[in-house]
Amino acid sequence: METMVEIQKLRKQFGPLLAVNDISFQVKKGEVLGFLGPNGAGKSTTMKMITGFLAPTAGTVIVGGDDIVKKPLAVKRRLGYLPEGAPAYPDMTVWEFLGFIADIRGLTGTARNQRIDEVIQRVNLNAVLHQPIDTLSKGFKRRVGLAQAILHDPEVLILDEPTDGLDPNQKHEVRSLIRDMAQEKVIILSTHILEEVHAVCSRAIIIANGSVVADGTPSELEAQSETYNAVTLTLAEPQSAATDIRKGLAAIQGVAKLIPITENEQQLCYQLVPQNKQAIVTEVSQYVRTQNWSVAEMQVDHGQLDAVFRHLTAAA
Repeated sequence: METMVEIQKLRKQFGPLLAVNDISFQVKKGEVLGFLGPNGAGKSTTMKMITGFLAPTAGTVIVGGDDIVKKPLAVKRRLGYLPEGAPAYPDMTVWEFLGFIADIRGLTGTARNQRIDEVIQRVNLNAVLHQPIDTLSKGFKRRVGLAQAILHDPEVLILDEPTDGLDPNQKHEVRSLIRDMAQEKVIILSTHILEEVHAVCSRAIIIANGSVVADGTPSELEAQSETYNAVTLTLAEPQSAATDIRKGLAAIQGVAKLIPITENEQQLCYQLVPQNKQAIVTEVSQYVRTQNWSVAEMQVDHGQLDAVFRHLTAAA
């Protein structure tokens, strides 16, 4: 796949505050990159530098082969940007505002009106077309911001918290739209909603204190969880058998640690943590079968993105 966005040692300093510290990454066409981090980590500042809204203190942003500093207009033609807060002219109606954006983007004639109509349908703005933007709910304002970002059909979309303020149905619509557009574009979106990473992102970067602390697919990031591939086993066995069961489970090949969760007359429940995060479910299943224990439930932990996120951002 073609590399469309290349960030090289990007740095931003506001007086004594180092907001972004030598961030580097590439994004290829067809990728949806989730940009994750706690508040103040540098997500929005990085996105503003990618779009040319802020000038970097150091480093380079290259979009489609053009440098944002040397050829800002060429880069901005390729970009669609939904900034934090989705600012717009409050006295304009939605229809007037989208027409204004179309004119700025150089859309003319029949193609202009067709594109406006298409975007209105895709973002579902028909109900508020002739309302002043100032009178809209936060969710509709967010949708207007998304509409202006995609109006000129850009090659690269930069979306800062695209589902912020939307209800569950609206979030589903926006996520579906992002997935639909993903194959033909580069999409970089910031979010603090970890479920959104699974819903739309093919890759995620976690930043903390202005630096990249992780970069990979959602599954690769989850694999960094301390309990990745751990097996949680629930048995319908008497409490009197707990001591022998613990000894047997702890001796299974590949088990590094046994954590008792519940031991009562109704059930015995244990988490078996593997050595080096290796898969142990087959060994556990085979051992349990040889003991003729009554298994109520067995689950494999495939990693928790929120736990990885907390660990990485707390340590940074």
